[in-house]
Amino acid sequence: MIHEKIALEYAQLTKQRDWLAYSLQECQIIGIRPTYTIDEFGLFETLCSRYARGVDFLIRKVFRTIDAYEFENQGTLIDTVNNADKRGLISDVETLRIMKDIRNTLVHEYIEEALSEVFDEVLEYTETLLEIMDATLAYIDKTIHK
Repeated sequence: MIHEKIALEYAQLTKQRDWLAYSLQECQIIGIRPTYTIDEFGLFETLCSRYARGVDFLIRKVFRTIDAYEFENQGTLIDTVNNADKRGLISDVETLRIMKDIRNTLVHEYIEEALSEVFDEVLEYTETLLEIMDATLAYIDKTIHK
């Protein structure tokens, strides 16, 4: 049962990672500007949405599933993040906390001007999120899929 869950989440994480990388590339071409066309803003909104879903999926699903597979205590979200840190999946806990804060801002921001103010942070931390996703996929390949 847990092997099937890991296999499914691995496939989903791979797909999310690819779409996130695609959106990042599109938005890096646009760059940070004082104003955006409707199409440009739409591309950034797509990146923000994929970023937020990626952070959630990684922390709330994949990290917790790895914990379950390795018989780690299914504790708080902080425990899950600390376990990911011990596995070397993240560079440090504070970076993930910042990423989660950005995610919260994105999910709760409805005013266009306020949302565009976090585009630069999303560009920066999407690269970090991709690195964490890559490290997590490699960890699963090495320790679980063997």
